[in-house]
Amino acid sequence: MKLLAAALAATLSAAPALAQTQPLTPERVFASPDLSGPRARGVKFSPDGRTVTYLKDRADDLTVTDLWAADVAGGAPRMLLDGRKLAPDGRELSEAEKARRERAGVKTRGVIEYDWDEQGRFILAPVEGDLWLYELGSGQARQLTRTSGDEIDAKVSPKGRFVSYVRDDNLYMTPTDGGPERALTEGGTELKSWATAEFIAQEEMDRSTGYWWSPDDARVAIAFVDQSGVDVVDRPEVGATGASVVAQRYPRVGRPNARVDLYVQDVVSGRRTRVDLGPDTDIYLARVAWAKDGRTLYVQRQTRDQRRLDLLAVDPATGAARVLLTETSPHWVDLTDDFRPLKDGGFLWSSERSGFRHLYLYDRGGKLVRQVTRGAWPVDRIEAVDEASGMVVFAANRDRPNERRIWRVSYRRPGEPQALTPAGGWWTASVGKSGAFVGTYADPVTPPRTGLYTADGRFVRWIEENRLGAGHPFAPYAGRFAPTQYGTIKAADGQDLVWWMRVPPGFDPARKYPVIVQVYGGPGSARTQKTWSDPEDLLYLEAGYVLFRLDNRGTPNRSVPFKTAIDRRLGQVEVEDQLAGARYLQTLPFVDAARIGVTGWSYGGYMTLLLLTAPDSPFKAGVSGAPVTDWTLYDTHYTERYMGTPADNAAGYAASQVLPRLGRLKPDSLLILHGMADDNVTFDHTTRVLYALQAQGKPFETMVYPGLRHRGGWTPANRLHRLRTTLAFFDRKLK
Repeated sequence: MKLLAAALAATLSAAPALAQTQPLTPERVFASPDLSGPRARGVKFSPDGRTVTYLKDRADDLTVTDLWAADVAGGAPRMLLDGRKLAPDGRELSEAEKARRERAGVKTRGVIEYDWDEQGRFILAPVEGDLWLYELGSGQARQLTRTSGDEIDAKVSPKGRFVSYVRDDNLYMTPTDGGPERALTEGGTELKSWATAEFIAQEEMDRSTGYWWSPDDARVAIAFVDQSGVDVVDRPEVGATGASVVAQRYPRVGRPNARVDLYVQDVVSGRRTRVDLGPDTDIYLARVAWAKDGRTLYVQRQTRDQRRLDLLAVDPATGAARVLLTETSPHWVDLTDDFRPLKDGGFLWSSERSGFRHLYLYDRGGKLVRQVTRGAWPVDRIEAVDEASGMVVFAANRDRPNERRIWRVSYRRPGEPQALTPAGGWWTASVGKSGAFVGTYADPVTPPRTGLYTADGRFVRWIEENRLGAGHPFAPYAGRFAPTQYGTIKAADGQDLVWWMRVPPGFDPARKYPVIVQVYGGPGSARTQKTWSDPEDLLYLEAGYVLFRLDNRGTPNRSVPFKTAIDRRLGQVEVEDQLAGARYLQTLPFVDAARIGVTGWSYGGYMTLLLLTAPDSPFKAGVSGAPVTDWTLYDTHYTERYMGTPADNAAGYAASQVLPRLGRLKPDSLLILHGMADDNVTFDHTTRVLYALQAQGKPFETMVYPGLRHRGGWTPANRLHRLRTTLAFFDRKLK
């Protein structure tokens, strides 16, 4: 261990000279233009494959997003829709739209999403509650709706004949060639709504829609959500000018969920057929998709305990359903978007039954044809399927858990996957019908850059080069920070835990530095990827801290045993691994073992509290943001997936509690932050801690944010204040 520590210190001592750089300030990090440079987000191909469209933040205002396009054949990218011009000033969004943006973590305004029709004639863009339709033929945009309500979850039908959207809990459609609006459903209310995704689906299941067009525009599958059985949680919402009590339907663990039914409606006649989802109504409507020919509707149905996932084939004319495939697990079955129906009636599917997530081919009757990928590495997701060539393009962490590449493999013939992108960093991709793809790559020294590539991975042209050279927003600071370092330590069960480390400018290995551990620790999110750092993180380095992260057991991109080590044990294994990381830090010659802090948000806030209150905690101080403090107060789908219910896992819930541990919290060692309108981790999670510590007479610090939720709505000014508050606290405690 001492030899490894000395080698690490020697590597880190090769920090760049600071003579030609300038200090990075908090004001600059949260100002425009974005320090990471121009980035393409929401990348899509036009249906004919000739154009690439994407969203990009404005250089003069990083809170506003525009829609851009670049021709595959070449030429400079061009703006299609100006988000600033289209967005009305001062419009107040509906609660439904605010909730959708919160669930999606949207932080900008203007053009925040868009949708192509499958014919390639239109681009539909919702802008601040109204809809705009960009016509490729004329190059003009026209406003489709001007209503007092918000049109949400807008789509162009596959054949391009209609634009559909949800308003006031009902589904509407408007012909794209002109004509009156038509209601497809009536009588929807906030309590009993049509075509919406319920809270749990949006927050925890990655399902943001409640309706699905058939390929021929003839039918729509529509969800009906009944929340009348869901508990009302009175949630205080405190803003800058006043407060109110929101009666929120919030399905807490062990309590009733919303009931979700599914119907198929004929667009012309309005006839509605109910889908048979089975006798058990306490289930999750996980995914819905149509067959290529529109003759079958596929539904993924998940049991309440999430240990079983059924793929149903539904006759849309009668609603009759049969089970094609069942996936089970003694732990839980994760939901994905990897189900891909094929023209011959077969389908591709992903499963972790081998111990790693891999791809499988099935015939139309649900019989396994072959395993498509295999090995001691996980597929992350299917990116596209090219039926003409019989190839599936997918992303995978095949080389290392913290690197991601794009691959392709034949699903018709056994064979090894072919890498389409090089190793060393983090790739994402959007694939066109021809197999060509737009790939975005980033690594610790390369900000996200987006290019066009052929089907076999050859570079064609830049979409957003974002080269870190002269003129780039980050150029004045590029030589200031030492390279990110990576390594591993062993967990108690022998599995490797990956860590990430950065050191301050002008690092001197002969000095002793305070350390801040950035933690999330919860399932579904890893923090050690080989990708570009958020410039906000660099402010900790500027303040003289070493930054450290570790991906504990339970985090993704690993084996099933690694992911499920937390099963029924939230707050135990993760803490054990993070404490092992802190003990490793204490062996490093440049670390001041008495000055280690920890911070995190949401699950990371929960982890911060647990780490500060561990017996003989190595952490001197911590900043806990929006923490879960009692899992019985959190929602059903997330909590029950990993913990079951309090009735069947009383010991696990007892061990996960924060309040009984607070007696071990060192006085003046905690700053707790929370938004006062948080509808996800509700504010009462924090108030319980405040009350308990006050009852113990134990001093601590608090900062609350009026009107702010868990993710959405945080402006650059809010984030600047939060960062300064956090740094000022650590400076008082660790310096």
